[in-house]
Amino acid sequence: MEPATIYEREYPDDDDDPDFLIPAISEDTPHIPYKPLKRPMNDVVQRSLDYYELMSKRRTVRKFSTEPIPQEVLDNIVKTAGTAPSGAHTEPWTFVVVQDPSTKEAIRGIVEEEEEQNYARRMSRQWVTDLKPFATNHKKPYLSDAPALILVFRQMYSWRADGKKRMHYYNEISVAIAAGFLLAAIQYCGLVALTSTPLNCNARLRDLLSRPTNERLELLLPVGKPHEDTTVPDIKRKNLEEIMINV
Repeated sequence: MEPATIYEREYPDDDDDPDFLIPAISEDTPHIPYKPLKRPMNDVVQRSLDYYELMSKRRTVRKFSTEPIPQEVLDNIVKTAGTAPSGAHTEPWTFVVVQDPSTKEAIRGIVEEEEEQNYARRMSRQWVTDLKPFATNHKKPYLSDAPALILVFRQMYSWRADGKKRMHYYNEISVAIAAGFLLAAIQYCGLVALTSTPLNCNARLRDLLSRPTNERLELLLPVGKPHEDTTVPDIKRKNLEEIMINV
C-alpha cells in the first residue's frame, strides 16, 4: 500500500498555540438583514447603459491641470475604494494621498531615477518597443503637476489586537479590486488618472512615506483634471464579442 500523500497547507497553522485559531473577527458577529433599494428592471437596464457610457469615456491621461482637488472629493473616492470586497474581510489596503508639493517632487525624483534604469536596461526591448505608441519615457512631469497622487499599498499581513499576525488572504486580488473601485470613482466624479506601477520603487517610496514593511506599493495614481492641451492615443477597445462568452 502506498503511503498517504501529505499536503502542506498554503497558510500553515501554528499548532503549538491553540489561541491562534481564534477568528480575527468575532464568531458572534451578528448577521443583519440586507435590503438594498429595489428597482424596476427597465431602470436597471437604463442604469447599466448609463454607467457603461460614462466608464467608456475613461482614458489614461499623462498631462494634468494643476487645479486643486477639494479634500472632500479625495475622501469620498478613497472611501469608495474601501467598500471593495476582500478575503475574510481583511481590507488589506492603505491609500496614501499626497498633495504636498515637496513630497510630490521627491516621489517624482525617485520614480524618474528608477525609470531611467528600467528603460535603459531592466525592461526587455520588446516591452520598451510596445510602449512607443504611447510616447512614454522615464520623464514623469505629471507626478509633480497633478494636484494629488494616490499611492495604493497592499498589506500582506497585519497584527491582531492580541499581538499575533493576521494573515491577509487573497490580498493581491483584493487590492486590485479596490483599485478598480477607485478608478471608477475618479471617473464618476469627473476627474482623470494615470494608472502606473513604478518598477523597483517600492522600498524607496515606502521609506519616504513612512509605511511599514508589511506593506508593498502596488499602484501610483496621479489624479486631477486633464490639462486643456491633453491628448490621448486614438486606440480602440475590444468589442463585447471578444471579451464575453455566454453559456
